[in-house]
Amino acid sequence: MFTEKIGTNAGLVWAALENGELNVKAVKKATKLTEKDLNLAFGWLAREGKVAFREEEAEVFIALV
Repeated sequence: MFTEKIGTNAGLVWAALENGELNVKAVKKATKLTEKDLNLAFGWLAREGKVAFREEEAEVFIALV
């Protein structure tokens, strides 16, 4: 059940990133996920090799790969 929720949230993150790279704050706002749920979704997508992260001036950006 918990795995299903993480997968669903990963889908929300995926949809938010379909139009291009966003910073973490923008993804959180677009998905309305809690920080914990957002990080779990990022981990899911990262483990599958679906997203790339980059840091610029202490801000993290995420994009689909």
